[in-house]
Amino acid sequence: MHPYEKIPLFTAGLVLGIWLVASHALMLAKPAMAQGFLKRFPRDQMIGQILLGIGLAWFWLLIAPEGMGFISSLAMDLGEFNNAKPILRILVPVSLVLVTISVRDFLAVRALGLIGLMAASPLLEAAFLKDPSSRLLIPIFAYLMLTASMFCVGMPYLFRDAVEWASAEQKRWKMFSLAGLVYGAATLVCAFAFWRGA
Repeated sequence: MHPYEKIPLFTAGLVLGIWLVASHALMLAKPAMAQGFLKRFPRDQMIGQILLGIGLAWFWLLIAPEGMGFISSLAMDLGEFNNAKPILRILVPVSLVLVTISVRDFLAVRALGLIGLMAASPLLEAAFLKDPSSRLLIPIFAYLMLTASMFCVGMPYLFRDAVEWASAEQKRWKMFSLAGLVYGAATLVCAFAFWRGA
């Protein structure tokens, strides 16, 4: 079994719930700070390079060669694309350098999209064929994150536009912040009430 398949539903729900509650509570408590950060984020080159490094390192671990102990623990079978693994192991670090040097616009958003695409898989595996039906809170979020991440990678300027739109009115900002907070709280409640041992 791949390590993703061993993630308990409770653990996935706990991590997701805490992250949603913490981030959206901060957005509610410190709206000016959160809005300022999100508006600067798309063109923050340093954050973009850090996130890109994390995302590509994570992907490299999925295609790592066998027999390297802990480094090989996340390696997964790519089916008919297994023969491309040796090439990908070289292309990933090369692309990290090339993208960091050449991509100046919205690098942070693109890198965030990459991490979102990578993070969806363990969430989906944790909830796959598990009971009860409240587990759907996790796949629903994962698919929303997948969709948003693809737009972040392919059309990163939409992130900037979304932040501008959401922060244009305080009422709108509070509505989105509360929605994320409630979703996170519901995930935490379900994790403690229904997902222990799952």
